[in-house]
Amino acid sequence: MDTRNCYKDKKIMVVGLGKSGIAAADAMLELGADVTIQDAKSEADTPKELVEGFRNRGAELYLGSMPEDMSRFDMLILSPGVNPEADFVVKAMEAGAEITGELETAFRLAKGSFVAITGTNGKTTTTTLVGEIFKNSGRNTYVVGNIGVAVVSKALESKEDDWMITETSSFQLQTVRCFNPVVSAILNITPDHLNRHHTMENYAKAKANIFINQQEDGYCIINADDSLCTELARECKAKVIPFSSTKELEQGAFLMKDELVLRCEDGSLIHLCRKNELKIIGKHNIENALAAAAICYYAGIAPEDIRDTLRSFGGVEHRIELCGEKNGVKFYNDSKGTNVDAALTALRAIEKNIVLIAGGDGKSQDFKPFVDNFNGSVKHMVLIGRDGPVIAKACDEAGFSAYSYGKDMEECVAKAVSVAEPGDTVLLSPACASWDMYKNFEQRGDHFKDIVSKL
Repeated sequence: MDTRNCYKDKKIMVVGLGKSGIAAADAMLELGADVTIQDAKSEADTPKELVEGFRNRGAELYLGSMPEDMSRFDMLILSPGVNPEADFVVKAMEAGAEITGELETAFRLAKGSFVAITGTNGKTTTTTLVGEIFKNSGRNTYVVGNIGVAVVSKALESKEDDWMITETSSFQLQTVRCFNPVVSAILNITPDHLNRHHTMENYAKAKANIFINQQEDGYCIINADDSLCTELARECKAKVIPFSSTKELEQGAFLMKDELVLRCEDGSLIHLCRKNELKIIGKHNIENALAAAAICYYAGIAPEDIRDTLRSFGGVEHRIELCGEKNGVKFYNDSKGTNVDAALTALRAIEKNIVLIAGGDGKSQDFKPFVDNFNGSVKHMVLIGRDGPVIAKACDEAGFSAYSYGKDMEECVAKAVSVAEPGDTVLLSPACASWDMYKNFEQRGDHFKDIVSKL
């Protein structure tokens, strides 16, 4: 049965009017559903053309308000930022509504095959790299998901031979029910989003939903160096394929001396490239490359296509992105470093003489491990945003006093420049989300790069 026919005349409320919500509402209207759209923003704060466009197509909008009767809906499609534990969601579920999300909806609508990648860090780089390998192999490919392109926006146009290379967040995975990728991957699991998930156990459980519906004919790529990943993999019914940057494996992708290799089930070795042939820097990017190689090989991509793309791939915007150099000082934009572990990854990649810009919405993280792991790499830190003082407190407790504050990004860059000397690196790696000052991490990174370009 074509699941696309199941939405006609159904009463569906799409919650959230960001990229995911807009795409979901568009799809539901196209399929003939009775669509209601809800968003926390008032109508005055919502683009007029968006409001008029949806109303002209028959959608009912609640902007800055909520329908009184939640029992009238057959389904709620939640945007990733909407907590499934919210009171109105619980009321709708108790009244019989199906609660789902944009990722699950896209999976039901799409005709192509899915590759799904999750992890606390490295998702965007790995997803982009996998997408490039797929494209270079000649497959028709959509790179979608948490990477910035709503999955459902491409679902209706997808065909059976297409591949949806999907970056999936814990928020998206919270609401899956049938989602079943051909190949899944969990890159790593470290503390993040605990203000939403409450505990690491809940967070890890959400990540594990990536493989919950996979069976013996599927593959799950797992980081063998991450104990939480390997623990989760014990519950996986798919074929588990490990990758490792620290040890040799009986099967899977690993670093053998200075070479990235993949060992097949029969014991034969596929030589991919030397680590110094990668254009992306840092140990974490070796791990990302190994994961991408395993994902693509078990999705049926030829080794030569994997090999060629590993050597040519230049990385992604906002992730340890070299964006300028002045007077012997390099400037790196790592705005996507939105948690402690991601920021530490950037510090380890650059290694020394770092003037760090950090701070923002700390998402209830513990910043003690952040400061404790500077290991002499940070010579000065400029703090920005709402939770800058929280990081400062961790600095004080650790005996790290080389920090100052900037009221905005312009002042932070100016202070960093005043401290930096030839051979130093000014690094924006906030260890925090951007929502206290910016719409998203992209806007924050673009602002940083714009300031650097004017130096």
